[in-house]
Amino acid sequence: MNAAQWLVHALAAEGVDTLFGYPGGAIMPFYDALYDAPLKHILVRHEQGAAFAANGYARASGRVGVCVATSGPGATNLVTGIADALLDSVPMVVLTGQVPTTLMGTDAFQEVDVFGMTLPIVKHSFLVRRVDDLPGAVREAFRLARSGRPGPVLVDLPKNLQTADASHLPAHVPAPVDPEPVAGDAELTRALELLSNARRPLVYGGGGIKLGDAVAEFRAFVEATQLPTVLTLQGVGALDGAHPLNLGMLGMHGTRAANQAVQETDLLVVVGARFDDRATGKLAEFAPHAKVIHLDVDAAELGKLRVADAALRGELRTSLDALATAMPECAAWRAQCRANRQRFAARYDAPGRDVYAPALLKRLSEAAPSAVVACDVGQHQMWVAQHWRFNDPRRHLTSGALGAMGFGLPAAIGAQLALPDAQVVCVSGDGSILMNIQELATLGRYGLPVKIVLLDNQRLGMVRQWQELFFDRRYSETDLSDNPDFVALAASFGVPGLRLDRAADVDAAIEALLAMPGPALLHVAIDAHANVWPLVPPNRNNAQMLFDPIHADSEDADATLPT
Repeated sequence: MNAAQWLVHALAAEGVDTLFGYPGGAIMPFYDALYDAPLKHILVRHEQGAAFAANGYARASGRVGVCVATSGPGATNLVTGIADALLDSVPMVVLTGQVPTTLMGTDAFQEVDVFGMTLPIVKHSFLVRRVDDLPGAVREAFRLARSGRPGPVLVDLPKNLQTADASHLPAHVPAPVDPEPVAGDAELTRALELLSNARRPLVYGGGGIKLGDAVAEFRAFVEATQLPTVLTLQGVGALDGAHPLNLGMLGMHGTRAANQAVQETDLLVVVGARFDDRATGKLAEFAPHAKVIHLDVDAAELGKLRVADAALRGELRTSLDALATAMPECAAWRAQCRANRQRFAARYDAPGRDVYAPALLKRLSEAAPSAVVACDVGQHQMWVAQHWRFNDPRRHLTSGALGAMGFGLPAAIGAQLALPDAQVVCVSGDGSILMNIQELATLGRYGLPVKIVLLDNQRLGMVRQWQELFFDRRYSETDLSDNPDFVALAASFGVPGLRLDRAADVDAAIEALLAMPGPALLHVAIDAHANVWPLVPPNRNNAQMLFDPIHADSEDADATLPT
């Protein structure tokens, strides 16, 4: 048995059943070992697709995603997907081939220091030079990827290491995940005191809820305390979108009810969130009247951007159970928040014959309520977060902190392979889809029943919107009116397509799309000038929102144009 064969057995022992990759010279011994292995290898058409597919697999399932590439350009093409996994705390193990140890440092063919290159974007890296070091590296890689705040780990494998004799190595045994710390009694007591004294308390939930498998405890906490709740982009789905205490997403494109509540609250209960700038707006004016209880597993987040009056570092489930005993007296505040939720609810009665993207996505959400949705980045990403009613945060896959275009299609492929019985939908834009359009070949090859909803405004929509609002309508390099025929392009990859360009045909198009047995694409033509509303302008607090001129209240007349 050589080291590559041993590694294949080790991956199986770690519970890996699917991996995503693209072969090349320095990783060929590993691919030779895969030939007779029970593992399912998915051949993508670009290494970035491999990283994003492993990323989507991990986000949807909670298991470690694995991707593989050769040295040099293979490894460098993984970098964006690795960075995305770090910034959104996604558990991944990345395997890269490397030139033989005898050639390292000589500028050999396809030699790149991927170990050094990726140090800022991984939890840890391993360059395995000796075969006897391989078991420890693999054990640690998976343990670190899973433990604490999850993230990506890189294992760089020189070619001669892969072919070295490994018959003396023991069978692989996975390392246990590190136990989570538990918040101290003193901090819990302080948090309960703050909750008891609050009159306008608000829950601010983030992606840490799903990462900590604390969705049930989070929901139980909200039900027990009856606290109004706002969610971040990564927290969407932690509380059912239809729940009367769910005020929606906060931040730059958050709901008015959520952002108004944040600015008026006297206590923020921050659960697995990190005060991201897209959520807070102008940080110095974020929740200006509030004390803060902050729950997080990562000590680095506590006090990083906002000092907490009670900092509960540790496993979220236990902390939430302890805080669920609090009964703050906030009936008037709760009624106010619920009234605002109803008063400022999104409207879908856009005039005209064109497809209104928020209304389309709302209808699709109703037609496929249990779908796993993988988004690309841009206006469509915000519309999905605003108008799709998620009831599980693992069904909302989106590149949050990195905001990487090209994420959606390969992430949807990964999610479909992680959850073969699930309805998986990729929502993309005409700018984003072309970033990794080659993965339509992967979709067609494996016949995966992913449904792609492509919102085409023939523009880089979000950039164009900012140019309209903040750059005097100087539309620099955002015109995509020379887009290809996306339906014909998809068909050339073996993915059938439908076209939709009238609001009157939305229901029929959705029904037809979801009824198609395999992969399919719905090309939706939308208005090139459609904008995402509401919007918090740069360097403004979350109460200083701009609204849709069509649907704004008369009292908002001054809030429909930037100041």
